[in-house]
Order: sequence, then C-alpha cells, then structure tokens
Amino acid sequence: MEELQGKVDKLEEEKAALEKAKESWDVERKRLATWRVRCLDSEETFNKRIGELEEDYDDLKEKYDRAIGELDDLKNSIIQEHINDFEKGLRQAAFFHREVNVTDVKFDVNKDVIDGRLVNEDEGSASEEAEARVEEKVAEEVNEVVDVGEVALDAAE
Repeated sequence: MEELQGKVDKLEEEKAALEKAKESWDVERKRLATWRVRCLDSEETFNKRIGELEEDYDDLKEKYDRAIGELDDLKNSIIQEHINDFEKGLRQAAFFHREVNVTDVKFDVNKDVIDGRLVNEDEGSASEEAEARVEEKVAEEVNEVVDVGEVALDAAE
C-alpha cells in the first residue's frame, strides 16, 4: 500500500507541476494573444497610413506635372514675346529708315556695325580690332583737345 500511496503522491506532484505549467502556458498564451492583437492593429494602422501617403504622392505628382506644364507654357510665352519684340523692332527700323529693306539678304541680324562696316558678330578678332581702333580714336581726340588747349593758352599769353 505504501507503494500505491507513493505512486499517488508522485502523480499528485506531477499533476500539480502540470497545472502550474498549464497556468504559465495560459499566461504566455494571453500575452501572445495581446501581442497578436497589437500587431494586427499596427498592421491595419500602417496600411491605412500607406494608403494616405500614396494618395498624397499622387496629389503631389499631379501638382508637379501641372507646374512643369505651366513652366513650359511660360518659357514658350517668353520666347514668343522676344520674337514679337524683335519683329516689332524690325518694323520700326523699316518705318524710320524707309530706304532699309529688312527682308534683303544683306540685312543679317548676326552682324553688327563696327567702324561703319557690317561685321559678323562671330568674328571675335574683328570686334576686338574695332574696339582697339575706337580706343585709338578716343586717345587721338583727347590729344587733339589737349593740343588745342595748349595752343589757346599760348595764344592767351
């Protein structure tokens, strides 16, 4: 009988240990269940936020595309305004100087008048030479004025 009593005691100890283990597993299961709920809530919140961000991105993309379109329109308007103003200048030149034919082949907007000659703007050396000639002329005129002033002073004495 003592053997049976020992086996019963042993079974009761095992049963108590199993009950204790079951309680700890229940606590762990409840803890994991709350984490699962939190994760599902977080996932739902994140998915909602992702949807909002995608909508915001679409709105911003649309605004950006509109802004780019407006910039292109403004660039084209500026270019057209320059073209219109240039043509207006040509019409005024033709009006004020009737002997000038702006449709003539000799009339070239890529040329400039330097020292009374029509010179290509692309010819950098020619324009530099012209500038040098202008500076020489100015220096000569200054020297002439100084010489005239000295002669006038000499005459006054």
